[in-house]
Amino acid sequence: MYKRRGLLIVLSGPSGVGKGTVRKELFTQPDTNYEYSISMTTRSPRVGEVDGVDYFFKTRAEFEDLIEQGKLLEYAEYVGNYYGTPIDYVDETLDAGRDVFLEIEVVGAAQVRAKAPNGLFIFLAPPSLLALQDRLVGRGTECSDVIASRIQKAREELEMMNLYDYVVENDEVSKACDKINAIVVAEHCRRERVEKRYLRMLRGE
Repeated sequence: MYKRRGLLIVLSGPSGVGKGTVRKELFTQPDTNYEYSISMTTRSPRVGEVDGVDYFFKTRAEFEDLIEQGKLLEYAEYVGNYYGTPIDYVDETLDAGRDVFLEIEVVGAAQVRAKAPNGLFIFLAPPSLLALQDRLVGRGTECSDVIASRIQKAREELEMMNLYDYVVENDEVSKACDKINAIVVAEHCRRERVEKRYLRMLRGE
């Protein structure tokens, strides 16, 4: 009996574009069936963040041990901190037929693209660089030098948009979520993803 493998959904974009906000909104919707793969990071928790819910918070030494063991689907060092995705959870969930949702940085998404080219890659873009700067300032969590560094990094990340399948502008969170859900539905209907099922049906399997 044919068992459909889950879809690996990668949401990425510049720091401050609202990836976390969009992801949280998606997962509050009653009909959401995605499994969220929690990332690991060496950065300190922000106010309100919970270990094992928002991120797995690790020391730098712990994170580097996992890199050596090959236990990360992807990882990147961003503004002085590591970010990465545990590989075992992702594979087990996809094999069980569940969609896995990753919210990761652009450099990490490029690594996943190389290892899992059949995934669905969505780039979340800001309405403008000025809007992105306003969001970073509004956080109140970083000094002006760090914000300037993030804006420069965002320019570089926007140039990597060609690595993605779709681009969703985050001008309004609810609209961005609607577009992402529509993209996922369409991808599940893509001929390449369903053809094997019907070929097996024709063979009586």
